Amino acid sequence: MVAQNIAFGIVAAIMVWGALRVVTVNNVVHAALWLVLVLAGAAAQYVILAAEFIAITQVLVYIGAVMVLFLFGTMLTRARIGAERELNNKSWWLGVPSAGLLLGVLTLALVSGFGDEELPKDAAVVSTQQISDQIFG
Repeated sequence: MVAQNIAFGIVAAIMVWGALRVVTVNNVVHAALWLVLVLAGAAAQYVILAAEFIAITQVLVYIGAVMVLFLFGTMLTRARIGAERELNNKSWWLGVPSAGLLLGVLTLALVSGFGDEELPKDAAVVSTQQISDQIFG
């Protein structure tokens, strides 16, 4: 259990670093590549939770399809949106209180929505083989 917690902490730190880089880089292609790192971290978290099927789906659908489509679309349509000097992130500090407010609202919604509810202690672990048998018969 300790190794699982350490792995979670390492992957979570990498995901937070990647998410910060997504919103701080000036190049949209670089931001998309940092987002690939964040999505790969989410897949790694699923592997840590022993949900291999969801991890593979995360990699195939989000990294393999959506991000490749986004990168191709970005690279093929490089039209100017506005004056180049107007496209910057000088007002990044406005996002900090907005993110804090969003975190507070989401925390309040989660705490008030679930209250004292607990997960069952005897929950069964389902393997990828069992999921595929249920899907494909």
